[in-house]
Amino acid sequence: MNAQRVCLDVVSGFSRTAAVFVLAVACAAGAACGGGSDTPAPGGAVPAPQPAPAAQPGDAAAPGLDIQYRNEPDPPHLGPNTIEVTVRQPDGSPITDATVATVFTMPAMPAMNMPAMRSDAPLTHAGGGVYRGTGQLSMAGTWTVNVTVSRGSAPLGSKRFSVVAK
Repeated sequence: MNAQRVCLDVVSGFSRTAAVFVLAVACAAGAACGGGSDTPAPGGAVPAPQPAPAAQPGDAAAPGLDIQYRNEPDPPHLGPNTIEVTVRQPDGSPITDATVATVFTMPAMPAMNMPAMRSDAPLTHAGGGVYRGTGQLSMAGTWTVNVTVSRGSAPLGSKRFSVVAK
């Protein structure tokens, strides 16, 4: 069925100008809502909440370097949260001699008179390529977690995650 004809039939009592306006608004709304297309948005859609946060575009891990992040509790909450990062070589062997740090950031929200926020959480090696520490979150909301892995002064890689604190 022709969408323009349906819209014009529905708005038959309106003037031609009003009908064109309604049609334009309906088309714009359809485009803004995805227009029924099955094609994902550029960069991919935000996945449903999962046990481990999804990596974000801009990750700079070395080819094949596996950096996994998790926090306890999940989802994180205000105050202290236990952070765990697992780092593995491309062959799956653990990296046990790295320096691993996490930085939580939330952008400024000028409309709410809130400055940007940042919380650093250095991690220590707990064994088997697992690094643990405590991160402090000062408010609920979406935080970006940047995990950096280095050996001495040489960066091995980094990965960005997103978490929603409750």
